[in-house]
Amino acid sequence: MSVADSPEEFATALPAGRALIGLDFGEKTIGVAVSDTLWSVATPLETIRRKKFTLDAARVLDIADHRSAGGLVLGLPRNMDGSEGPRCQSTRAFARNLSRLTDLPIGFWDERLSTVAAERALLEADTSRRRRAEVIDHVAAGYILQGMLDRLRHLRPPL
Repeated sequence: MSVADSPEEFATALPAGRALIGLDFGEKTIGVAVSDTLWSVATPLETIRRKKFTLDAARVLDIADHRSAGGLVLGLPRNMDGSEGPRCQSTRAFARNLSRLTDLPIGFWDERLSTVAAERALLEADTSRRRRAEVIDHVAAGYILQGMLDRLRHLRPPL
């Protein structure tokens, strides 16, 4: 099992007691967040400026290795009506290609409105426009990962 379509399928493939990495995959950047080993809190980590797949994948897997991650969660940018457009297709392609380079399970989380929520939180924190632009992607990755963590807690508790 490399790429899981549902949180339920993803949960069965996860090793207990290891952090998860959340990814907000965009055209120009990949926002990265990391969880604690108890799967309770997602923390925004960094934003990767995309170059080409091999370099992007190497950086993601380096972060996962450094954090001893047990799985990767990619935000799936569905349309508001739930359908999948070109951005979902490119996210799924990234996941498929990444799954060829790692044994880590990869799961998807519906990321509708995650960037909106991240932007709202940064505005409420009175973050400058320049700083918001620097951190929005990894803050959005935090929202994506937190959504999956909340779901996983209802599916199975970490050991």
